Amino acid sequence: MLRNALWNVLVPNNMFQSCSRHPTVKWAQRSDWVYITVELPDAEDVKLKLEPEGKFFFSATSGASKTLYEVDLDLLDSVDVNESKASVSSRSVFYLVKKAESKWWNRLTKPEGKHPLYLKVDWDKWVDEDDEDKGGEGDMDFGDFDFNGLNMGDTDEIGEEGKVAEEDGDGEGETAAETKEKKIDGEKDEEGVNAKKD
Repeated sequence: MLRNALWNVLVPNNMFQSCSRHPTVKWAQRSDWVYITVELPDAEDVKLKLEPEGKFFFSATSGASKTLYEVDLDLLDSVDVNESKASVSSRSVFYLVKKAESKWWNRLTKPEGKHPLYLKVDWDKWVDEDDEDKGGEGDMDFGDFDFNGLNMGDTDEIGEEGKVAEEDGDGEGETAAETKEKKIDGEKDEEGVNAKKD
């Protein structure tokens, strides 16, 4: 009882409500671009401030309680604010940051030493400096993407107007539901053939 009373005196009720949290931030790079992904599902009130000297600030709210999330980074070098782009999806916020000078950075932020726990390398997008010229599978060209309408959801298989992407001539012009129905019917036919063989 005395401990609760002392806690209420020392720690006001709203003290923790004003504190922000840090979302997971993943990064990768090429010689001329930095890819920054802020993993924050259902982000609302997204604010981004990117300054030419490399100051990167992100804030947004998420969840039913509208919890505030913030990221404040001093990027290693200068960036081109006008060429940089952002895309917000239901699961994350993706930033394509143009480096002012085309060169590889040995880290993302200016401060040396231990990096923040929420900052991680994005191994899905990472390409080593030596491999960049090879143009391998890790090469990412975002030149044709419209970052204003980019959908980063789980709709890889579904193309235009619900049509399934063509694979070896199968499923041409079918919707995803029709293809699934066809697969189920095909499995039933195979079971019937196997039963007749026995």
